[in-house]
Amino acid sequence: MAYDAHVHVDQYPPERRDSLLAEAFAAGVRGIVAVSMNPDSCGETRRLAALWPGRVMPAYGHHPEQPPLAADELERLCDRIRRLAEDAESFAIGEVGLPYYTRTEAEARGEAFDEAPYLAQLDVFASLAAELDRPIALHAVYEDADKALDVLDRRGVRRAHFHWYKGAPGTTARIAARGHFISLTPDVLYEPDIRGLAALFPLGQLMAETDGPWPFEGPFAGTETTPAMTLAVAREIAAIRGMELEAVERTLDLNTAAFYGFG
Repeated sequence: MAYDAHVHVDQYPPERRDSLLAEAFAAGVRGIVAVSMNPDSCGETRRLAALWPGRVMPAYGHHPEQPPLAADELERLCDRIRRLAEDAESFAIGEVGLPYYTRTEAEARGEAFDEAPYLAQLDVFASLAAELDRPIALHAVYEDADKALDVLDRRGVRRAHFHWYKGAPGTTARIAARGHFISLTPDVLYEPDIRGLAALFPLGQLMAETDGPWPFEGPFAGTETTPAMTLAVAREIAAIRGMELEAVERTLDLNTAAFYGFG
């Protein structure tokens, strides 16, 4: 059994979404965390959660590798999320964070980049996660992870998940020390830096994800990314750490279920 701790089901073709999940659950995937890209996709994420209660955990937010929401749009989205909490629905906040790739690509072109609106948006989502006591799924890598940690600390966020995390050893240690979680994708089979994380990061704070439909290389080149690929992630983590597969799978499952509140 396995969980996919971060997947964009709403980014697959509409005709593929329901069958993708049905196939994943039939293949042994216990549950998935379905993150949202923007206010519109939050509706589709919620539909999928209603279709698969207890197996699809929705996360609502606005992906940072796109322009931040206008103040009124952000306020409406947060109010919408608060109403779901009032109705006692299960959900997380995400995907939210900081625009590392957009920023660095602009800087490489010699363009000025104003990060302030993105930091302000993350601050609002972090405040909301703390207010509602919900887990938050973060897109924050390399030096942006430190900036995100500063926001989380300031807002008192208890449960943070740095998805597809990449960063310096000091940042990694800071995440681990605060009890936050990271997740590894199928690139753990072929990326040296990710393999290093698999070897050293506390197993009790690790999860497996696909970030589907993002395509992978190595043994996955040319194949559709599906939630069942988290089984390969677990196998590789076990091999890297020299542990029994069953023990690693059980720990990853318990981590994800407890962090996101499945079942």
